[in-house]
Amino acid sequence: MSIRQPTKLIVLFGLVTGCALFRGFSFERPTVSLDSIQVVALDLRGGRLNLLLDVYNPNGYDLRGTGLEATLELEETRFGDVQLERDFLLPAKEQTFIEIPMSFTWEGVGAGARALLTRGEVAYDLATLIRARTPGGDRPVRFHLNGMVRLADLGVGR
Repeated sequence: MSIRQPTKLIVLFGLVTGCALFRGFSFERPTVSLDSIQVVALDLRGGRLNLLLDVYNPNGYDLRGTGLEATLELEETRFGDVQLERDFLLPAKEQTFIEIPMSFTWEGVGAGARALLTRGEVAYDLATLIRARTPGGDRPVRFHLNGMVRLADLGVGR
């Protein structure tokens, strides 16, 4: 047996082991849905909403969110943009709810928006960017969601 053969075996073992470790850190996109919109406050100038995102991390490791950006439309009316500049944890193989506060003005959304905020559900379009820190480095994860969502409120507007 020459010296070259054990070296080849060591290199081959290192490659196989490295690939197995890397496979354990492969990245799968989290799934995101808009669970509900909570009407927090309404006044003559506008109001405040809380968007409740339901996020599932399918990875075998925790993801650290380092920020989030979102643009919300309700009933084809742009309500606004939000930026969440705080860290949040997405535990491995778990579902997490993230609450995103949003303020809006009546001028920005139009007078017709008042009516839709008193109904039980609304059509929405939500573009979201989650900045996530993974074992393989930082990764931007974009989502575009739309559909119907229930409005959960505290008796505001009724």
